[in-house]
Amino acid sequence: MQKSEIIEALKKAKAESPKRNFKQSFDIVMNLTGLDMKKTEHQVDQFIQLHYSPGRKVRVCALVGPELKDAATQAVDFVILSDDFDKYAQNKKMTKKLASDYQFFIGQANIMPKIASAFGRVLGSRGKMPNPKAGLIVPPNANLKPLQEKLQKTVRATARTAPVVQCVIGKEDMTEDQLADNAMMIYTAIINALPNGEHNIKNTFIKLTMGKPIRVVR
Repeated sequence: MQKSEIIEALKKAKAESPKRNFKQSFDIVMNLTGLDMKKTEHQVDQFIQLHYSPGRKVRVCALVGPELKDAATQAVDFVILSDDFDKYAQNKKMTKKLASDYQFFIGQANIMPKIASAFGRVLGSRGKMPNPKAGLIVPPNANLKPLQEKLQKTVRATARTAPVVQCVIGKEDMTEDQLADNAMMIYTAIINALPNGEHNIKNTFIKLTMGKPIRVVR
């Protein structure tokens, strides 16, 4: 797939979608083929860092010990210290709200067993436990500001039960070049994760929030 082909689909999606009174997002949708989704090696779970922010604020929570308290407080949106883990372990409703309010969770490496014990049941079921693939498990002396900045441009692309990947590429007020660049980064990451690369991509669409899917013509 070429960037120019995505730009054509973006133009068509804009032209065919009526103006809305809110800023819509663009998604890339990839339908997969030739996979057995029961096999772990055929499932997709990728954290992809884009060149351009997709246009939404990513809220980050840090689960840390006293060693990272100051660095975390200066960098992320919310900090929970290890001394307070029991409050969440004993209050599932509070932990569920936490899982809904934050997109990414950073965990301090040397207290991960405590994090798993207190938050694992809720965060794990939502795929939000601190994940090493995204660099979210950090040492006690970590500088969290670069990670916070990186996460603002990070999207997670998954296909675990159904053979389809849908992922935001940006807002409609971004340039077509920026949107297409983000789309290409996601597309490339996905084909590199599939067992047979592009042969596992059945078709690809670009879609506005309230618009119909537009097929990327190759």
